[in-house]
Amino acid sequence: MTAAFSTIQNPANGDFEAVEGELGHEMLTRRLKRRRQVLVLAAASHLINIALLVTFAAAGTVSPAMVAAFTLAATAFIGFFLVLSESGVTDRWQDHHFTLPYTVTSAGLLLAFICLAPGVGIVFLCALFLVANVISLRATPRQGLICWAALTISVAAVYLLADLPMQVPFATPAERLATLLTFSLTIARSMFIGIFANILREVLHRRRIELEIAYKRIEELAELDELTGSFNRRCIMRMLDDEILRTHRGKTECTVALIDLDWFKRINDNFGHPTGDEVLRTFAITMFANIRSIDKFGRYGGEEFMLVLPDTPHDMAVQMLDRLRLIIAALDWSAFSDGLSVTISAGVATLVSDETAEMFLARADSALYAAKHGGRNRIASA
Repeated sequence: MTAAFSTIQNPANGDFEAVEGELGHEMLTRRLKRRRQVLVLAAASHLINIALLVTFAAAGTVSPAMVAAFTLAATAFIGFFLVLSESGVTDRWQDHHFTLPYTVTSAGLLLAFICLAPGVGIVFLCALFLVANVISLRATPRQGLICWAALTISVAAVYLLADLPMQVPFATPAERLATLLTFSLTIARSMFIGIFANILREVLHRRRIELEIAYKRIEELAELDELTGSFNRRCIMRMLDDEILRTHRGKTECTVALIDLDWFKRINDNFGHPTGDEVLRTFAITMFANIRSIDKFGRYGGEEFMLVLPDTPHDMAVQMLDRLRLIIAALDWSAFSDGLSVTISAGVATLVSDETAEMFLARADSALYAAKHGGRNRIASA
């Protein structure tokens, strides 16, 4: 973990750029996937339009040549934006989904065919409505306003300025069926777009919850000692500072104990570091099992630990530490290795008026030194 952190801090070795490049590649891949999804939806919608035109052609409302012309134009339209998307050119744009260019080009295509085939203009008008729906999924408020204004002006120009024989085809049963299919499929596509948008919202909601859980877990890991599961030094010191402030405000009592595992270096030397790690873990677990929920326990450094005891008078704290000392000594440490025994020493200090954390801990440390100097496996008071 330390090596990884130092690597990120030192960009001279090139690894930082590699990490940054990997993140950038992942983002670009995700963008490309989203653009493909939108283009697939557009292609599917154009296929439906072509099928509707084929139906009207069968009813004699429009010529097969016009159907072929729209098919070629729609294919060229999708192909152009597919090449544009796959090339990655739009990744340099702020609007990498090319919302405005897509809207303008799509609207121009549909309006052109309204003029070329006004007898089936209803198909293209409905398609224009669906384009506005799809674009609304990606457009910013400003882009949405521009698209709305452009589409409104374009449709108004077709209706007011062009003398086109537009009507809803309804003369024959075949035309009525084709018109019914146009409306039905337009409603279906509109509902699909709404469902698709709802799915996107649900996915984003789930991802937000997952991120919140991940951030919470990261915060927890940042506060815990990796080996013992107790609070790390930075966290336990912050807790001590908070408790000192609370004690000074509330005129309550706060006691702290610095605890040291006796002869821990000998344990590592004689039984090996893996056994030493197990000793630290077992000691921490035992402490957690025998302290109050309001107490704060953390690793101060190496084999030294800190126990913060809020609202605890000095005599009561000494009794608690002596009870913990007896519990630790009574554990069957030989289960880890034959001949292994573990004891602890502790220095206990109770906060006095206007005392800082440094002064407070210095007194506890002096008491711990006295306990070790006096023979270890004992509790000393500051």
